[in-house]
Amino acid sequence: MENAPIKKRYYIVSGIVLLLGLILLFLPFKKNRSKVSPENLLLAISNEDRFYSPDKVAKLIISEDPSIQLIDVRTPEEFAAFSLPGAINIPLSALLDKDEKGYYLWEGYLNQKIKTIVLYSNGSVYANQAWMLTKRLNFKNNYVLKGGLNSFFKTIIKAEKPLNSAPESEQELYQFRKAAAMFFGGGGSVDVSPSPESQPIQNLPPKKKKEKAQSGGC
Repeated sequence: MENAPIKKRYYIVSGIVLLLGLILLFLPFKKNRSKVSPENLLLAISNEDRFYSPDKVAKLIISEDPSIQLIDVRTPEEFAAFSLPGAINIPLSALLDKDEKGYYLWEGYLNQKIKTIVLYSNGSVYANQAWMLTKRLNFKNNYVLKGGLNSFFKTIIKAEKPLNSAPESEQELYQFRKAAAMFFGGGGSVDVSPSPESQPIQNLPPKKKKEKAQSGGC
């Protein structure tokens, strides 16, 4: 019974993502080899390969893997309050901004051949919207932090200790999460303003230093 609310939220979020995909399906679409067709976009939406788990993201951050770039699509205010180490801020509302020549301002970050881009928000809704926009434009190597910061906090910072009878693999995973929580400064507290997509994040660790997003780049 405890998993019922979680499953319900999962179905709601999945429904929202599917609805957004259907909306994109009926948007005007010009034949352009640089864009993904609405039909192929819907197929991609049904595939969960776009998700990176909190554990995987935590490992990549801790190892300082240079091949990953985290992009926080929340508001600048939310980003200033807390963000994951190394993340840059490209708000969802500014994702498709163009310069005076008509080029996408953030394409240098969002269309990568080398780096892996992981989009995140408080939950998954806004990050999924960002992913769909980049996918429609056929931008490469974009993924989504599954469950967003809420899931990252619950999984890593507040990891639940498994039973003593749990398999060794679960025990080892818990030990990793405990060490990761220390790395991310678990135990601190930051107030984050409520977000329409999810419940507000509470008791987050202190914010880490982060790079400000600049126009262009690679």
